Amino acid sequence: MADTTFGPEGWTPDRLGPLAGKTYLITGANAGAGFQAARMLLAKKARVVMLNRSTDKSQAAIADLKREFGARAEVSFVRMDLSVLDSVRAAAAEVLKTVPRIDALICNAAIAQVPTRKLTVDGFESQLGTNHYGHFLLCGLLFDRIAQTGGRIVVVASLGYNMGLKTIKFDDMNWEEGYGANIAYSQSKLAQMMFAYELQDRLAAAGRTDVKVYVCHPGSAATSLITTSGSRTMRFVWWLMTKTPMVQSAEQGAYPEVMCATEDGLEQRALYGPTGGALGAREFVGPVGKGTLNAHAYDKAVMQRLWDVSEQATGFEWTL
Repeated sequence: MADTTFGPEGWTPDRLGPLAGKTYLITGANAGAGFQAARMLLAKKARVVMLNRSTDKSQAAIADLKREFGARAEVSFVRMDLSVLDSVRAAAAEVLKTVPRIDALICNAAIAQVPTRKLTVDGFESQLGTNHYGHFLLCGLLFDRIAQTGGRIVVVASLGYNMGLKTIKFDDMNWEEGYGANIAYSQSKLAQMMFAYELQDRLAAAGRTDVKVYVCHPGSAATSLITTSGSRTMRFVWWLMTKTPMVQSAEQGAYPEVMCATEDGLEQRALYGPTGGALGAREFVGPVGKGTLNAHAYDKAVMQRLWDVSEQATGFEWTL
């Protein structure tokens, strides 16, 4: 049943109050939903710090945003490649030097449907290494600053978590056997969700309420995700889909992450995103609210094991 918390239209940016004095970090914010999220937050006078891989695209995005919101708009970027753990460490150090408060860290960046198996420089399957391990480390390194602000971590997941194995392939996380672009992507997004839900549990066990952790997904949004990393066939199929009501705009795709970064009264053990639309679109499109969360995303034994594996892989041990 659709969530009616925010009325028949669902959550929209009209609910945003003034955000002057607040600071939001967004990974992958030079295009797509991340860029649109930056626009919505800047429109309310927030400070936005983008964490992006490409310097040129970041500078172009900042120029566009300053044209729209004025030269004094508080938007900047720190270069970071999520697929390189040393780059994540360097970016986190730069943020800690230059960003005194973090009201929300929005883990928006991702790669998807990488057609042939690739490894990161650290030796991880590229989608798992970028989408999960990179963000796991970044959140850990910035956690104390987020806590000082009483801030939030927002993990942008995907309905892809419902596809593939629906668990973590611990005996072969790098897909040396049976690699598929979709199945590996599904595992990487499930891993991100499990990280968020396990972090919620660990914060609760430590009696901490100074950081809230939310999980959302953009639904089917016309972003650059598949066009950036998918195969030629996937790119063509996606281009055709963007011409139908099964796909919404990148701006609508950004609603769930902005909501999770700003709205009060949300549940933590939940999945926020589109709640369904016409043509049997299920939760790919439609008004934004609390959607369906399937139990395999918070399988406790798997979450705990993934946490241990992730600490080992990244060389970062969380202390809560």
